[in-house]
Amino acid sequence: MTAFEPPSASGSSHAPGSSDAFGSSGAPGTDGHDAVVLAGGAARRLGGADKPGVHVGGRALLDRVLAACSGAAVTVVVAEPRPTARPVEWAREDPPGGGPLAALDAGLRHTTAEYVVVLSADLPFLHRETVRKLLTALHESGGEGVLLTDPDGRDQPLVAAYRRSALRRELTALRAEHGELTGLPLRRLTGALELTRITDPVASFDCDTWDDIAAARARIREHGHVLDEWITAVKDELGLDLDVDTDVLLDLARDAAHGVARPAAPLTTFLVGYAAGRAEGGPEAVAEAARKAAALALRWAAEADSTGPDAG
Repeated sequence: MTAFEPPSASGSSHAPGSSDAFGSSGAPGTDGHDAVVLAGGAARRLGGADKPGVHVGGRALLDRVLAACSGAAVTVVVAEPRPTARPVEWAREDPPGGGPLAALDAGLRHTTAEYVVVLSADLPFLHRETVRKLLTALHESGGEGVLLTDPDGRDQPLVAAYRRSALRRELTALRAEHGELTGLPLRRLTGALELTRITDPVASFDCDTWDDIAAARARIREHGHVLDEWITAVKDELGLDLDVDTDVLLDLARDAAHGVARPAAPLTTFLVGYAAGRAEGGPEAVAEAARKAAALALRWAAEADSTGPDAG
């Protein structure tokens, strides 16, 4: 487990409305990136529970990680296939349960991009901004990998971005030396790479025990995080890939509740979303519909406050 830090700790990876600068369309000087998510393992410290399927904030841990790396051209999950919130490719190490190096090798065979994001499936606070930071740092450093460290300074090689060629080179060397990758620790690979390190005490938090799961669930329900987490969960559940300014919608709901009637708040925001959907628009369409509805709510309130014969 990576030690948990309070929500106020510096380095929080969530930036509402941020986008992945390394999407499938590519980044400057690259051909984009792929992602490999390791979702196998016995989860012994969870009593053998299906850890990737454990819910935090209403979403499976695996789905939370998949949302964070949604900008990848190809996402490979190394595990037995299961339903997921977004389409992925599946791979499996041979034999199953052969350890992280064998799993990484199996997943990497499905990738082609120059850069590969490598993630474990138990990172409840990983967000797209974290992935973007890793890829940007790798591109700018010219090194072979960038990984997160936890608050104690320990490397987290499964929250990282690597050059695919460097991973293939070291995996080939280890296979030649040992005959197979089964059972080899991940540090045998990362110890041979030129790495850059980024400290992020929130994004590096992983869930190995039920206490970790409880801590993650508690943090998500704290006042400073619950709204962002809820909106993200709803979008994921409904299959929406849309970033909107929630402050605009909250202001609209306030104006409708105060200027018209309390039930007008949720109904108005629903109608704004419906109008934006009919217009087949993105965040701009939501903002424009919200602006019009807010102006109407203010006019409505102004009429109620006016006592003159020429009101309106």
